[in-house]
Amino acid sequence: MFLQFLLLLLALPFCTPADTITPTQPLRDGDVLVSKGASFALGFFSLGNPNHRYVGVWYYNISKQTVVWVLNRDDPINDTSGVLSIHTRGNLVLYRRDSPLWSTNVSISSVNNTVAQLLDTGNLVLIQNDGKRVVWQGFDYPTDTMLPYMRLGLDRRTGLNRFLTSWKSPSDPGTGEYSYKMEVSGSPQPFLKKGFEPIWRNGPWNGLRWAGVPDTDNGFIFKVNFFNNEDEVSGSFSIVQPSILSRLTVDSDGLVRRYTWQESDRKWVPFSFAPAELCDNYGRCGPNGNCNLYTADYFECTCLAGFEPKSAREWSLREGSGGCVRIQGANLCRNGEGFIKVAQVKVPDTSAARVDTSLSLEECREECLNNCNCSAYTSANVSGGGSGCLSWYGDLMDTRVFTKGGQDLFLRVDAITLAQSKRKKNTFHKKWMIVMPTVGVALVTVLMVSLSWLATKNRKGKERQHKVLFNLSLNDTWLAHYSKAKQVNESETNSELQLFDLSTIVAATNNFSFTNKLGRGGFGSVYKGQLSNRQEIAVKRLSKDSGQGVEEFKNEVTLIAKLQHRNLVKLLGCCIEEEEKMLIYEYLPNKSLDSFIFDETKISMLTWEKRFEIIIGIARGILYLHQDSRLRIIHRDLKASNVLLDVDMLPKISDFGMARLFGGNQIEGSTNRVVGTYGYMSPEYAMEGLFSIKSDVYSFGVLLLEIITGRRNTTYYCDSPSFNLVGYVWSLWSEGKALDIVDVSLAKSNHANEVLRCIQIGLLCVQEFAIDRPTMLTIIFMLGNNSTLPPPNQPAFIMKTCHNDAKSPNVGACSINEVTITMDAR
Repeated sequence: MFLQFLLLLLALPFCTPADTITPTQPLRDGDVLVSKGASFALGFFSLGNPNHRYVGVWYYNISKQTVVWVLNRDDPINDTSGVLSIHTRGNLVLYRRDSPLWSTNVSISSVNNTVAQLLDTGNLVLIQNDGKRVVWQGFDYPTDTMLPYMRLGLDRRTGLNRFLTSWKSPSDPGTGEYSYKMEVSGSPQPFLKKGFEPIWRNGPWNGLRWAGVPDTDNGFIFKVNFFNNEDEVSGSFSIVQPSILSRLTVDSDGLVRRYTWQESDRKWVPFSFAPAELCDNYGRCGPNGNCNLYTADYFECTCLAGFEPKSAREWSLREGSGGCVRIQGANLCRNGEGFIKVAQVKVPDTSAARVDTSLSLEECREECLNNCNCSAYTSANVSGGGSGCLSWYGDLMDTRVFTKGGQDLFLRVDAITLAQSKRKKNTFHKKWMIVMPTVGVALVTVLMVSLSWLATKNRKGKERQHKVLFNLSLNDTWLAHYSKAKQVNESETNSELQLFDLSTIVAATNNFSFTNKLGRGGFGSVYKGQLSNRQEIAVKRLSKDSGQGVEEFKNEVTLIAKLQHRNLVKLLGCCIEEEEKMLIYEYLPNKSLDSFIFDETKISMLTWEKRFEIIIGIARGILYLHQDSRLRIIHRDLKASNVLLDVDMLPKISDFGMARLFGGNQIEGSTNRVVGTYGYMSPEYAMEGLFSIKSDVYSFGVLLLEIITGRRNTTYYCDSPSFNLVGYVWSLWSEGKALDIVDVSLAKSNHANEVLRCIQIGLLCVQEFAIDRPTMLTIIFMLGNNSTLPPPNQPAFIMKTCHNDAKSPNVGACSINEVTITMDAR
């Protein structure tokens, strides 16, 4: 009998579920509570300081401990005396040395059968009456992480507004300075703020998605939901594919990131983040300004129609935060005013906007027109063709242009601006209607006479061009992969490429005269030319003994013709005739970046402001290649000599002979043929043939340091004989002397902090392990903001011994000529 009682007594602790805290089964420091499906765990943990103990929830079934919720984030326990238990009055209480430190502090009608349970959603709930009533839940008090099914926003019944706040740092879960919160006034929208200062906003819910996140594929991986009723106004997300682990965080560096767990690499991968580019920053172009990164103009800010810059001087200096004001004398009250459509935009801040879901879009227009204070309107719901009315009264803040997924905004303008807009639309049509009757007979006559000759010539030309281009791409495996992935045919791939006659190029370059020669590279020589229409061109002529050759030529012809960006050099066409193979580019008068930054005379022309513009331009060009172009491209040979400068010193990335194209969501690959330039290649690529978007990031980091220092990366320093430029910068950075290596022409610059920040970004880019390097999106954000940067890890650099060269003009330094190399990866 005693033995049976003892066995029963030993079995009692195991009768309590492993996911539950009961009045008789508390959670002590060292215990771990695991949810029923083993998805999440609850327990005590430490981070940077082992003497600081926190109670939190983390993922249980992945190797990397990832904390998603912290109970006592601002009040850690400094020993292991912590206990989380059910109080005699039914509340969940955290004790430190038997003294209460925290409590759920809710009204419990009956203490009986009250337990705390960790659910498979990651939610810790306090349940009463055998699981029938949840009286408190951790999801109502989130920290920095939003999990699937968690709702952020206002509970109208209780007044509780659930929002995220960042950690102080990756090793300190205390309440940080960034918050992500639903602002419920006007048309509700989530805001990212630093203190009380808005940093970025999602935009309002437009019936399909958050208006400020147009690239959200709602329903493929995530399903985003919005609730706005008498009980609450909140947002949540769920996972369409249950096998995917995902979370959204507001991080200590001021970014909102959505992560997914990549089991193959055992790591969290950022799926998206914001703010990601300049126009994401709240109020970048001020009141009544419109931010557009896709215009040909280098400055991203423009004024909305009917407005002009508030400060012309600031606008000329590319400072747009002051915004725009109405053009003086404009009358918008019952004086012939109307509306202009501003297409594909993130609608302005809706905090003070009015919403009326009962109106149609036409009724919305009439209501706005009849109110002289109404400045713009649009649909409140774009699904199903559009419905509801969203209207603004006063200034329009934080408008920006999207390439896709934006919304049409109808802007109130005065009669003069309205007439000018209509005139522009009708100009082409009117001119054509006037010209057509006049020249109609003549055209018919000319066409009839020339039809036979033109048909013959065009047929032969097309046959020759298609034959040449088809032969170029016939054996190109990566192009075949792209064609299959994108489902485009050969003629579509090459439709934008012009084929030049050899005689045209010979005449343009004065028979490739020496006086027209601009330089020579691994591909061959480059010549300046002028076409008969006086357009200046640069001709890249494939040398017969080129170390690169036909493969690189094919690569550049089939690749760059599809790329259009202001920071990429424009390919006009090619010439393939007899044994000649040539690429025809736009001519850029200032040649390449290396001719400035490595020239003692010219480098003084580059002020810090100009260098910073060049750095930003290069970064935008690479981001376009990695993410925003129709193709996903890794350049693989980014260096100073492959960055050209136009007449305004705008940088344009060139030379795509080494580039590789990726399909779909591919971001990395491998090769047995390593090509590139010594000093710019990342270690994983040079040694193992592994390349990715992070390979280009490494090259960008090297180039950034060269621009700042005015020194080649292949220069070695005899006062520090084991370091090249990257290593030398790292050693000075570690000693707090990074400014010692900055180019002397910047010595009198007033931008020391900005220069130091750029050096730190450069060192982040050249870290040894690719996973540690930021993406180009992150880099552009870091360049354009003053958020706290993480400390860089030691970079990858090659150990060398320097031998002084008596012929070198730079005593104490020696260098290796820049060469493009090809080698087999081991």
